[in-house]
Amino acid sequence: MVKPAKGTTTLAFIFKEGVMVAADSRASMGGYICMSKCHFKLCRLHELANKRRISVTGASKLLANILYSYRGMGLSVGTMIAGWDETGPGLYYVDNEGGRLKGIRFSVGSGSPYAYGVLDNGYRYDMSVEEAAELARRAIYHATFRDGASGGVASVYYVGPNGWKKLSGDDVGELHYRYYPVMPSTVEQEMVEVTGA
Repeated sequence: MVKPAKGTTTLAFIFKEGVMVAADSRASMGGYICMSKCHFKLCRLHELANKRRISVTGASKLLANILYSYRGMGLSVGTMIAGWDETGPGLYYVDNEGGRLKGIRFSVGSGSPYAYGVLDNGYRYDMSVEEAAELARRAIYHATFRDGASGGVASVYYVGPNGWKKLSGDDVGELHYRYYPVMPSTVEQEMVEVTGA
């Protein structure tokens, strides 16, 4: 049985401009990320054989089939397949038993309950890229703040009609001061008012 050394928080959601994807830097599990590389190679072979890019639906189905064939063998997988194809943005959740679910927003990992709280409160379909990136960043930060197994760097990626790009990578320790600014105590405020400093 695989015993993951760390937890993680990953999330993705569809909005009017595409798909926003974010994760903390504890998302990879060392050597266990190799299955993703294997899946990528199979998708590439499919593209070469069919002379066109694989759809998001096809890529998720391919991964689900691979995982289904390994069910009961101790794999621990909760992943998302996100992309943009001829039908527009797509997002699927795939688990270690080969289960596959299409959706608008997902979060996976030990910090996902905290990320969902932020996503459920702030999600709107009509967000701009900047607003969606800020929501994703804030959700990852809050998950790392509450979940001891998540942390490091919050990376945010945008998937649109012209491909994907990394929008940001912020240390969650520095994000703390953005989302929880230090407020002067009542005593400090009174001293400023009295001294005028």
